[in-house]
Amino acid sequence: MTFMMCQQETPSNKDFTTQFEKSGGTETPEYNDVISYYKDLSNTYSEISLFEMGATDSGNPLHIVVFNSDGKIALKDIKNSSKNRMLINNGIHPGESDGIDASMMLLRDIVQNDSLKKVYQNTIITVIPIYNIGGALNRNSHTRANQNGPKAYGFRGNARNYDLNRDFIKQDTKNAAAFAGIYHTIDPDVFIDNHVSNGADYQYAITHLFTQHNKLGGSLGKFLETQMRPALENSMIVKKIPITPYVNVWGSTPKKGWSQFYDSPRYSTGYTTLFNTLGMMVETHMLKPYKIRVEQTYELMLSMLDFTEERSADIKMVRKNAIKEILDKKTYPISFEINPKKEPTTLQFKGYEGEMIASKVTTGKRLFYDKSKPFLEPVFYKNQFRSNNDVSIPKAYILKQGWHRVVDRLKNNQIEFTQFKNDTTFVVETFHVDDYKTRTNAYEGHYLHYDTKVKIDSIPLRFSKGDIYIPVNQKGARYIMETLEPEATDSFFNWNFFDTVLQQKEGYSAYVFEEVAEQFLKENPEVKKEFEDKLATDKDFAKNPRAQLNFIYKKSQHYEKAHLFLPVFKSY
Repeated sequence: MTFMMCQQETPSNKDFTTQFEKSGGTETPEYNDVISYYKDLSNTYSEISLFEMGATDSGNPLHIVVFNSDGKIALKDIKNSSKNRMLINNGIHPGESDGIDASMMLLRDIVQNDSLKKVYQNTIITVIPIYNIGGALNRNSHTRANQNGPKAYGFRGNARNYDLNRDFIKQDTKNAAAFAGIYHTIDPDVFIDNHVSNGADYQYAITHLFTQHNKLGGSLGKFLETQMRPALENSMIVKKIPITPYVNVWGSTPKKGWSQFYDSPRYSTGYTTLFNTLGMMVETHMLKPYKIRVEQTYELMLSMLDFTEERSADIKMVRKNAIKEILDKKTYPISFEINPKKEPTTLQFKGYEGEMIASKVTTGKRLFYDKSKPFLEPVFYKNQFRSNNDVSIPKAYILKQGWHRVVDRLKNNQIEFTQFKNDTTFVVETFHVDDYKTRTNAYEGHYLHYDTKVKIDSIPLRFSKGDIYIPVNQKGARYIMETLEPEATDSFFNWNFFDTVLQQKEGYSAYVFEEVAEQFLKENPEVKKEFEDKLATDKDFAKNPRAQLNFIYKKSQHYEKAHLFLPVFKSY
């Protein structure tokens, strides 16, 4: 990663009116104009610093803009500052440009207003101007078919056609690797990712999508759900801006209620949760005028800044205690489901009546929202989740050397590990893949596994000099467990990092192995009995000679130990 800080020039009378403002709220600037704007802002105001923070797939560097009321700040000093640290991400989907414009105005207004500089003097605000640079450069006016403005915008896929909001764990893109560098340089207390929604129609121009509080867990999750979320909602209400949780319905209407979006670690807020950051996505409504969407995004960010300033000590405390709370529980949840034992939250929802009417295009029916029939009615919001798979927390994980793509990601995320200096043998838990399913269609460059099940054994195992020892008691404890536990939703196994163990490399010729199998059964009566029992009870097996021979082969010493055996181990 390389860093570049712009040099400050003498303040000028430069006009910092944005293209959004000049166009009456109908346009968003192109990528190069956004960066030029921030360069000028940094050159003019001592409180603004601009840095280059690594490469992206587009060939352009990723930037961050930093506001600090005390003046220019070095990158190395941000993480260790006693101030609040907020990170705002924009343009992960460049067609959803609301945050790009809102952030430009937000930082400008703060540095040009002495009272605002004083209000936010205890917060370092870091903004990623446009995260998906490749998508921003692929500018058009048509791909957001359901969206009401701006006139031109970027494309959802990045320079290699990745959806970057699915890439935070697997880090296939240079963008994601650079983001990890930014994130760990800032170590934000609060993270905001600005988006535009798709889906149902309703009266709100803006919704919020906080990281799932049960998944965040402990005091941190409780603080987010009982303090941060209500405070943000109340602040927006005072501003006369109605807001509701993200409306997570597809092919239905909000009247039937919905469940909270589950942001696993592939998503931005799911990723930042792994390092105990209070995260949220802003989701403005696609059909509302662009001007209103940007203005409300602006106000929401101000409301979050206000809360961060007011509750600074509490935020610092719950973050500080998070790792100890996790490790003290001895077990860790790696997947979740809606909790049927908890009553859903009742929301007073402002919607439009929806009905199915005859399509004028197809031979079927279509969903129609009648804006002449607004309603305010209670709906159920299922935002209580529970774990459906807990794993024991070990002292450490051990990774066999040679799995370089995994090691690269551990390094990118500042995970502490050592390597054995000598060959050594000790008892560990092993993972043997027992079952898994795989998507039949490509998904973000992968054929993702799911519903993974493993068999766990405890055996003495020899490790070689250079194998990797990863202690769990560190800041990245969640990241370690959710990537290395194969059954976790977004584990490295599920993202195909270990797929070579799923294929046998050695085999046998049936006509040769017949005699070997016969002798093996004679020498191993317990296997012979198991084989005969299976023949008697499994009709399909009894009709399949190949399966029968394969059963014996897998019981023999000839079957390779590496097949379905993961190179990850748990040490207690």
